[in-house]
Amino acid sequence: MNHEIPKRVLVTGGSGFLGINLIRHLFAKGVEKVRSLDLAEFDYPERDRVEAVTGDIRDPAVVARCMEGVDQVVHTAAALPLYTPEDIHTTDVVGTRVLLDAALEAKVDRFVMISSTAVYGIPDHHPLMEDDELVGVGPYGRAKIEAEVECLQARERGLCVPIIRPKSFIGPERLGVFAMFYDWAHTGHGFPMIGNGKNRYQLLDVEDLCESIWLTMTLDKKIVNDIFNIGAKEFTTMREDYQAVLDEAGYGKKIRGFPAAPMIWTLRFLELLKLSPLYKWVYETASKDSFVAIEKAERILGFVPRYSNKDALVRNYRWYVEHLDQFKNASGVSHRVPWKQGILALAKHFF
Repeated sequence: MNHEIPKRVLVTGGSGFLGINLIRHLFAKGVEKVRSLDLAEFDYPERDRVEAVTGDIRDPAVVARCMEGVDQVVHTAAALPLYTPEDIHTTDVVGTRVLLDAALEAKVDRFVMISSTAVYGIPDHHPLMEDDELVGVGPYGRAKIEAEVECLQARERGLCVPIIRPKSFIGPERLGVFAMFYDWAHTGHGFPMIGNGKNRYQLLDVEDLCESIWLTMTLDKKIVNDIFNIGAKEFTTMREDYQAVLDEAGYGKKIRGFPAAPMIWTLRFLELLKLSPLYKWVYETASKDSFVAIEKAERILGFVPRYSNKDALVRNYRWYVEHLDQFKNASGVSHRVPWKQGILALAKHFF
């Protein structure tokens, strides 16, 4: 049974990559009013249609104001792994608690939590199921587990809290670590891969993620008040999936695999010296299988992913090329800007 379309939705992290894609998705579905809460300014063409609040999810007064008149909350805001451990904990755990308390106080209908498959750590089996053990790798993985605990406690207090665990998702507006790969492809270079590239590493198109969120917002509360893995249905090996982007770039370049152990040790050392943009979660898992079972979301939500890994990567790459002039001088630690390549920019010349 479908629930009625929410009239006013609060999106935390609305200025981020997922935030803006979700806001566009909500408007396309007929949601009339969207409020965004983000530390970063909302600077998209949609700014005339969005009630954008620049503020911190850790600030109870700001959060309480943002909850006024809201039917539903979608919580996408998070401090990513490149932030300091303290910022990650206070944003991802304390911030989530502040939002949940305010949502309960304001009698919000439901609160969709965007978690992460980072909660599974570096697993010893695949595919990963929603009831598998949670093992946080690094401050980010641990914080996401603690944030989920906050959600479960809010559920016990009567709030409907669907929890979505998406795989790494890409699409329009997504840069971050992917911008490095796209830059190398676009400038006629091949790409090194940690290991032989025969591992299977599931991704997710942001459009499919937005649709899964929409399903948890509009289906019957009794079935959505649960935890769902979300990822692409079709994916092959890392080598084959990423080769699709090099083929799209048209220079005849190939993915080149390198023994995983020496590359990981090198990247650990470079990270220690603050010369590499890659963090542990990226390079420690890049040569391993990483995929989740999505059957639960297919069965309960009727989730049908439209994009394969290859489709998602190529769609994101085309967007990157079309918008290159807008961000070529920008860099930072969010997914909306390219990450500094550091010493890895030198390696480009060998490919």
